[in-house]
Amino acid sequence: MPSFDITSEVDKVGMKNAIDTAGKQITNRYDFKGTSAKIEFNEKDNVITISGDNDFQLDQIKDILLPAMEKKEPESSKRLEHKDVQKVGGNKVKQDLRVRDGIDSDLAKKITKLIKDSGMKVQASIQGDTVRVNGAKRDLLQEAIAFVKKSINDFPLQFGNFRD
Repeated sequence: MPSFDITSEVDKVGMKNAIDTAGKQITNRYDFKGTSAKIEFNEKDNVITISGDNDFQLDQIKDILLPAMEKKEPESSKRLEHKDVQKVGGNKVKQDLRVRDGIDSDLAKKITKLIKDSGMKVQASIQGDTVRVNGAKRDLLQEAIAFVKKSINDFPLQFGNFRD
């Protein structure tokens, strides 16, 4: 029985490369000279920390970082979860951007419910942080892929592990 998996995995190398590129741009920009503007990436926790002197500077850093990330992996900025801006010593601020990796249970339930409610003759099941879709024919699976791509556009999904 043909099947495929719906996943959402971060390209860690591309993300680290984009963060390094944005960090170099920040150190070279004249308006950031002598400020505390910087970007740090904690690979273990999947958290990007941006620091600056004020909220405006944080927005400027995001304007550099997000296009660099989009260039390396399309729709990668959609997987960022923006935490609250925190005041650090003096008038400096920082913000954590958590990188969501994998499909969380709420999104997996939403995808399976969408597929079941669509009336297509395929079955969807949650397996860890992936959703496996089974169908009798390859054409049905391709319809399911098109339907999910059209329905879920607020989080980057990958469709792979296609088996006959």
